Amino acid sequence: MNKKLIIVGDSAFAEIAYEYFTHDSNYEVVAFSVEKEYQSRSDIFGLPVVDFEILEEKFDTATHDVFVAVVYTQLNRLRARLASEAKAKGFGLASYISSKAFVWSNVKLGEHCFIFEDNTVQPFVRIEDNVVLWSGNHIGHHSVIKKHNFISSHVVVSGFCEIGENCFLGVNATVANNISIAKDTWVGPGVVISKDTEEGQLFKSDAIEAARISTHRFFKVKA
Repeated sequence: MNKKLIIVGDSAFAEIAYEYFTHDSNYEVVAFSVEKEYQSRSDIFGLPVVDFEILEEKFDTATHDVFVAVVYTQLNRLRARLASEAKAKGFGLASYISSKAFVWSNVKLGEHCFIFEDNTVQPFVRIEDNVVLWSGNHIGHHSVIKKHNFISSHVVVSGFCEIGENCFLGVNATVANNISIAKDTWVGPGVVISKDTEEGQLFKSDAIEAARISTHRFFKVKA
């Protein structure tokens, strides 16, 4: 534990980030931080929650790094803004790569990324700044994940793809080979993308309706 870390945020992601950084990195989490207007508690796990506006007055920027544990709010723009402001204050931006993720040696990784367990990131992939890969994704060879993206669990990005800035890919989404996802694209859970998208498109998953017959009747179970 030779690096000090401040986690910006107080949501479930902030609590999860605390667990991973504490138990699977060389960082020691020493505080949380939230913009004063949105503070709802004074401590998390016994650590102080400090006003983000005065963070540099409370902690030495030379010895403390920051990770912004915010999900895909405003298509990742909130996370991007807070990370940029923390960097402007003089803090370094931390990244986390799970010891249980497979990231090939020649993958190029930007700053302020969070890669959960069971991700497979194949050779010649480039992941730019401020990208979150939740657990269990496949990022295919020669693909590029641009800045400020959030890729949720069990997403398949095939080879030679490009994911533009500020996108969200939902659980079990699939992107076929040689596809470009334009910036600000939202891909819902289970959606298959097989052709290039246009900026700002939203792809919803089809709602599955329940069958007319109940499980009790189908399996002859008395309720």
